[in-house]
Amino acid sequence: MADSPLIFSTHTLHPDITRDLQEIGKLRIASAPTPAAIINESTGAEFIVVRAPIDPQIVQRETGLRALVRHGAGLDMIPVDTATQAGVLVANVPGANAVTVAEHVIFSSLALLRQHPSVNTDLRQTGWEAARQHSNTGREISGRTLGILGMGNIGQALHKIASAGFGMEVISHTRSPAKLPKNVQSVSLDDLMRRSDILVLCCPLNDQTRGLIDRQAIDRMKPRAILVNVSRGPVIDEGAVAEALQSGKLGGAVLDVFSEQPLPAEHPFFSIPNVILTPHMAGITEESMHRMGDGVVAEIRRIVNGDLPKNLINPSAIPRYNSRFNLD
Repeated sequence: MADSPLIFSTHTLHPDITRDLQEIGKLRIASAPTPAAIINESTGAEFIVVRAPIDPQIVQRETGLRALVRHGAGLDMIPVDTATQAGVLVANVPGANAVTVAEHVIFSSLALLRQHPSVNTDLRQTGWEAARQHSNTGREISGRTLGILGMGNIGQALHKIASAGFGMEVISHTRSPAKLPKNVQSVSLDDLMRRSDILVLCCPLNDQTRGLIDRQAIDRMKPRAILVNVSRGPVIDEGAVAEALQSGKLGGAVLDVFSEQPLPAEHPFFSIPNVILTPHMAGITEESMHRMGDGVVAEIRRIVNGDLPKNLINPSAIPRYNSRFNLD
């Protein structure tokens, strides 16, 4: 490996993380987080810090590329199969923003239950009494049933806040029910839909979850239930969710991710008052960005020092990786 390896990042990073990476090698930041800029400006990279989609052609083109390191947990931005075939290591930083996302879920759900978006708008535009009228139908979060689809790091953090902080009953549908905390009930997907006052989607996007929340699923949900999506946009049928919000079947929705990002200005979600929209930022705070950056730095340092990443996603790439860099 070169004495000063080239580290390419798709985005500007926290100043402390920028400094730490510059101590390891030469850091190059994409001029814009666009496909064209990332493809054109990643030439010669030995490490890529991933916060935007990586085109498979980059992996195939860069013969000196050692690792793709995700600044976060989700892997949908990385062509893992292509990297594995090419002998490129893939690592991520799981759990660094779990509490950040969990806090977002709770405060947004509270805002919807207490009708804060409508209260705030009416107080500013119509007046005191109009805003106060919303209090008559405001609801408390304490004691309600929180349903979690996917009990990973985010689900675990959310369970702690919900059960210990608000006395909520927490139920979950997960692939690993044996790993659930003792006070979280494992339920079928049908029961999760039927029993949840607040249904939180924090599952990975795959063939089983794509389009999972469709009209049929929504029909099984409680009247006035709140739907929260902090997973990936295609997990829900956006048309079905919009219809359910407009009809009053759903009491509200918290949506941080969308099938098309940025969300088009003409999207019907923008005209629905009982939906809180955020631009894929539920997991982003100053603290979480620092934690994720620290994880990226640690993984790159391990590889530079001749070790494998702690959070290696594709161990089957190791033989080809070792062969490429004469590490056998």
